[in-house]
Amino acid sequence: MDKKFSNVLKYTLSLAVAVVLLYFSFRGVKWSDFIASLRDCRWEFIALSMAGGVAAYFVRGLRWRELLLPVDPSIKVLSTFNAINIGYLANFVFPRIGEFVRCGFITKNSAQDLDGDRGRKLASYDKVLGTVVLERSLDVVVLFLLLIVLLVFDWQRFGGFFSEKMLRPLSERLDFSLWWLVSALFLIVALLIWLVIAFRGKSRLCEKICGFFAGIGKGIVSCLHMKHAWRFFIYTLLIWSLYWLMSASVVWAVPQMSYLGPVDALFLMVAGSLGWLVPVPGGFGAFHYVVALALSTIYGVPFSMGIIFATLSHEAQTITMIICGGVSYGYETLRK
Repeated sequence: MDKKFSNVLKYTLSLAVAVVLLYFSFRGVKWSDFIASLRDCRWEFIALSMAGGVAAYFVRGLRWRELLLPVDPSIKVLSTFNAINIGYLANFVFPRIGEFVRCGFITKNSAQDLDGDRGRKLASYDKVLGTVVLERSLDVVVLFLLLIVLLVFDWQRFGGFFSEKMLRPLSERLDFSLWWLVSALFLIVALLIWLVIAFRGKSRLCEKICGFFAGIGKGIVSCLHMKHAWRFFIYTLLIWSLYWLMSASVVWAVPQMSYLGPVDALFLMVAGSLGWLVPVPGGFGAFHYVVALALSTIYGVPFSMGIIFATLSHEAQTITMIICGGVSYGYETLRK
């Protein structure tokens, strides 16, 4: 009961944050202008953005499979593609839970480990989770590399936005007492890790915990055993190219923003990606606010117009995720 209450409380808080961000994002919007702008939208480019999303999810499945093959050679592309889609769908229920859902899906569909423990799968949950940790960490690195490239080559335009609108408000909220709290939490975690390692030979629980994290480690180092490592990096480049296409397509769809170029679309992609990192269901509110703020700060676009762009971009991705997730879930349900 306590665990159920905790989950409900976490979801309620994250949903409340999303509602507050949506309120602040849309409070100054004139709905007559909003609807008129939607009528002027070039919907064929929105369709292109959605098609780019489907392609990106499929390539993510291909890339993830490269990490999983050293763990379980029987993993199929359709399994990783469906797992990613179902994971995205689960994120609308609770933020970030989709990463764990897709791990469970792959483990459930993995082949049996005939040489190992009875009932254990080749792609055990801990190993699959390790591959997800590696994959998501790489995406974060790529995102911040793109951010650094934008700041280095055009600091005058983009630097002010990130330093004044994002980093400064964040630093003002991180007072000295919070740093003490973070340090205390770090020491507690370090102490727990030491206790688990020290008593792993005396406690069954500690032994299981060590085994679980050892499995995660094996999943992370699976990249060292890929037969075609070059594919992994090609897929990564293709994924982020498709993300750029999704952003650029929405720029092309809005006539009032047609003067923006490829670099601007890249900047909006990076800004939007930072909005998706905020732990609210489906990125609602956070994505809208960050993108609209970026457009108004750098390009002088009215905040209401920025909200229209953000809404088109976010809802195109949201609908794509829901459709793909629903189809994948329905397919797997009927298949079984």
